[in-house]
Amino acid sequence: MKRQSGVLLPVFSLPGEFGCGTFSRHAREFVKHIADGGFSLWQVLPFGITDSYHSPYMSLSSFGGNPWLIDPEELFELGLVTRGELEEQKVSDPYKCHYAFLEEKRLPFLKKAAKRAGNEKAVTAFLAENPEIAGTCRFLALREQNGLRPWTQWKIREPDEELLSAYGFMQQLFHGQWDKLHRFCADHGVEVIGDLPFYVSHDSYDVLSRPDSFWLDRNFAPVKVAGVPPDYFSPLGQKWGNPLYDWDAMAKDGFSYWKARLSYQLRLFDGVRFDHFRAASGYFAIPAEAENALEGTWLPGPGKKLIDAFAEVSEGKFLLAEDLGTIDEKTRDLLSYAGYPGMAVFQFGFDSNPLSPHLPHNYPENLVAYSGTHDNNTLLGFWFELEDSVREQASRYLGEPRDAVEGILRALLRSRAERVIFPLQDLLGYGADTRINTPGVAEGNWQMRFTAEQIASLNTEKFAEMNRVYARSL
Repeated sequence: MKRQSGVLLPVFSLPGEFGCGTFSRHAREFVKHIADGGFSLWQVLPFGITDSYHSPYMSLSSFGGNPWLIDPEELFELGLVTRGELEEQKVSDPYKCHYAFLEEKRLPFLKKAAKRAGNEKAVTAFLAENPEIAGTCRFLALREQNGLRPWTQWKIREPDEELLSAYGFMQQLFHGQWDKLHRFCADHGVEVIGDLPFYVSHDSYDVLSRPDSFWLDRNFAPVKVAGVPPDYFSPLGQKWGNPLYDWDAMAKDGFSYWKARLSYQLRLFDGVRFDHFRAASGYFAIPAEAENALEGTWLPGPGKKLIDAFAEVSEGKFLLAEDLGTIDEKTRDLLSYAGYPGMAVFQFGFDSNPLSPHLPHNYPENLVAYSGTHDNNTLLGFWFELEDSVREQASRYLGEPRDAVEGILRALLRSRAERVIFPLQDLLGYGADTRINTPGVAEGNWQMRFTAEQIASLNTEKFAEMNRVYARSL
């Protein structure tokens, strides 16, 4: 067994001067820093091009990368932009993502570089080798030409060639920069875990290019949409709004769409987290016109057929099942059939059940254990917001440590779980104001960023020793 530990940090949360984190020198410095701390995993959030709420789980395409993550400084180094043009891309506030600025400034900047690059033949060759990315570029060009309206309202159906080439340039640059950063991670002994969202946006290349694979009416509108019933995060449940799949139609061609999605992710990463694994067993369907998730019902998912399709393309790479939430015996059986490790989250462990699968003494080896995910409060915020009686229970469980956050980190590290992952906030001991996402709340999420000084403050000597003590680094 290879025991590992890792850090959860979205690329957009990395330091930098350009409105959000990018594939820049700051990314390389982060990788070196966590490697010095004995961590050998970096878990990221999805790389897709996001919607107006900037959630990486509501992408305009499953194929292609978010241009905000491109490092602008490389364009200056290549001579494609001037120093003045580069300076205009900088934002003084380093503590959050500035999406309004990016939406106004970044695409014109990248288009200008594309026009100056004069590498249309190379871009054309790149798109020919990557037809799904080419389709994504066509979608983005047409979406822009149609005033960013949903594809169901488009009037223009043929893309402007210059605009199409510009989007191709961005995707070629995105993938080239990521490939270099990924190799840098490998050189420093850090594997990268990506994230495959289960659902996609209705306004996406995926739905436009494969409408027969989705549960749509004759006007291409969703009949029912995705979400989850009432749970830990929301008494009304969550109505996400994503269109649902027509699983029978997908099964007829051997789930080619899903195999293409997973193959693309495995090209980018060393392993992939399969988000919302629950829906592969049974999914929650909410009438599209419903106000919330209370009217939803459970329907059977594709089950073993989808797992078998994944096995055809996974090539032995690491797949992780996000099996949180309402899990029934059928889902547990499917997870056992797949053989993927599931997840445990320490913050979910204190429900008065000593056999809770989220408590470290119950962890099996085939598991990825988390102090929290991108949807959770930070450990410090979690600890201070607990009811007094629950905090006392948790403190007794941990052996009444002087530092509760460090006590939790140690409890996870010494558990039997083969892999443990911590959000960077928890390693730094930060509070609730630094959480990444609050489920069920549309505004104000996906903005948290760190400065270079904050990342440098991570006590690598302490964590390197902790990882050695608990056999997570050698």
